[in-house]
Amino acid sequence: MNLRYIKKMLPAAALVLSLGMTSCVGDLDVTPQDPSTNMTVDLDALFNKCYANMALAGNGGANGDCDIDGLDGGTTGFVRQLFNANELTTDESICCWGDEGIPAFNFNQWGASHPMLKGFYYRLYFGVTICNHYLEIGSDYDATMTAEIRFLRALYYYYLMDSFGNIPFLTTVSSEKASQASRAEVYSWIESELLECAETMSEPEAKLSTDDGYGRADKAAAWLLLSRLYLNAEIYTGTAQWDKAAEYAQMVMDSDYSLYTAGNSSYSAYQMLFMGDNGENGASCEAILPLLQDGITTTSWGTTLFIIASTYKSDMASCGTTEAWAGNRARPEFVAKFFPNGDAPQVTTTEMVAAAGDDRALLWGKDRTLSVDNISEFTSGYSVAKFTNLYSTGGAAKNSQFVDTDFFLMRVAEAYLTYAEATCRANGGSITSAGKSAIDAIRSRANADIKNTYSLNDILDEWSREFFYEGRRRIDLIRYGRFGGTSDYKWQWKGGTQAGTNFSSNLNIFAIPDTDLNTNSNLVQNPGY
Repeated sequence: MNLRYIKKMLPAAALVLSLGMTSCVGDLDVTPQDPSTNMTVDLDALFNKCYANMALAGNGGANGDCDIDGLDGGTTGFVRQLFNANELTTDESICCWGDEGIPAFNFNQWGASHPMLKGFYYRLYFGVTICNHYLEIGSDYDATMTAEIRFLRALYYYYLMDSFGNIPFLTTVSSEKASQASRAEVYSWIESELLECAETMSEPEAKLSTDDGYGRADKAAAWLLLSRLYLNAEIYTGTAQWDKAAEYAQMVMDSDYSLYTAGNSSYSAYQMLFMGDNGENGASCEAILPLLQDGITTTSWGTTLFIIASTYKSDMASCGTTEAWAGNRARPEFVAKFFPNGDAPQVTTTEMVAAAGDDRALLWGKDRTLSVDNISEFTSGYSVAKFTNLYSTGGAAKNSQFVDTDFFLMRVAEAYLTYAEATCRANGGSITSAGKSAIDAIRSRANADIKNTYSLNDILDEWSREFFYEGRRRIDLIRYGRFGGTSDYKWQWKGGTQAGTNFSSNLNIFAIPDTDLNTNSNLVQNPGY
C-alpha cells in the first residue's frame, strides 16, 4: 500500500468509527438498516486511516466532520494538542489567546475537565480503536501492513502512557468497559509489541515524497520509539535503561536514514526540514515518520498549518500561507538557549541566526520584547519562525492558505541526542567520545561551534535547540527533574507567576478526563487531581 496517496485522496475507513466521549469502546457489529449498504471493509483505506488519524481531523478535510464527537477538528488535532501539551506547559512557548484551556497550559494549572487534553486523549484512543479494528479483521491481509499497524497502536499507547500515566487499556474493539493498566504495565506491553512487530516491518529506507512507501513506518521507526521508551524508562518504571536506549539509537544512526546536511544557497539544511517542500527537497532523508500534508487534498487546522499560523504575525517575513494567527511565541528562557547572556538582538530571523552563530536560532525579535510582560500581547516575547510553507526552490505552494509542509514526527536527530545522553548517563554523567561525536554532528549541521566537552545540562539545552516546537520539551524536562516538583529551574509564568514558581509533581502526569471517569467505573483518577 502506497501511503503517499494520502496526499491525493482523503483516506476513509469503510466504517465510521466514532468514539464520542468514551474511549476504546463501541459496537462495530451493527446491521445496516438499508440492505443496499456495502459493509465490505476496504482494508487499504482502513490501513491509511490508522496513519491519517495523526494528520487529519476526519474524512472531510479541514472543515469536514471530525472523527471525535463533541469536539471540533482543531481541538482534537493530534499535532496541535501534542504541541499544546508539551510546549505551552514548558519554558519554550506561551500563547496569548484566551481560548478555554490555553491559560491553564500557560500557567501549569490544568485538571480533569481541560478541553484540549480531552481532545488529545480521545484522538489517541480513536487511533487505538481503528488500529484494533484493522488487526481484528485484516491481520492476515498483509504481514508488513499488520506489523505497521501494531507499531502505530504502540505509538498511540506510548503517547497515552507518557501523558496520562495509568490508562484504560484494550487490544480489541469491545463494548465492555476497559480496565485500567498501570504505567509500568503499559510500558512493558509497548516494549514487547515493538520488539515483535519490528521483525516484520520493512527494512529502513529513506524516501522522497514521490517514492512508494513515503510516510509509512519501517524498522527504524520501531527502533527510535524503543530508544525513546528506554531513555525515559526510569520515569515510567523506576528502572533506568540507558544501555538499551543507546543500543537502539545506534541502530537508527547506522540505518539508511541520515542527518540532512546539504541545504542550498538560500536556506540552511536545518531550515529545509520545516519547509513546504520538505518531502521533495532532500530533507526527508531524516524523516523516519513524516505526517503528510498537502494544501489541496489533505487539509487540516490541527497539523503543520497550526504551528505555522499560530507563530506568525503579518509584520514578519512571509511564511507561505495567508494564515497568521499571532498566538504562540517564545519565553525568554528558550531564547537564552541561543543567547545565554540575555543579549538577543531585536532583529529579523536572518539577522538573528547570524548573531547566534547557530542556524537553529529561527527567531524574530524585530518590534518584540524579550520578556513576556503582557501575556495577551503577541509582540511581548520573541516570535518563532521555524516552520514555514515556503519552498526551498523558490517555487509556489499548492495553496495560499493550507500548507504542504509535512510534519516530521520522528526524525534521525533524536537518535543522535538520545545516544549522547544515554551514554553520558551510563558513564556517570561524563560524555563519552562517541556521545560527543553525536552532538558534534548535530551542531555541525547547524553551523554552531563545537565544544570541547558536554555536560548533561548541555545535552538538555541541545535537546531544546534542536527540537523546539516539535512537541517533546515536557518529557525532557521531566526526565531531568525540571518540570513539576521541587526544582531550581524556573521560567517566566511557570506555575502562574511571572518570575516563575514550582508546581506540584503530580502534574507531571495529566488527569484522566472526567468524561471518561464518569462513564467507566473501572478507572481511578491519577493522584493529586
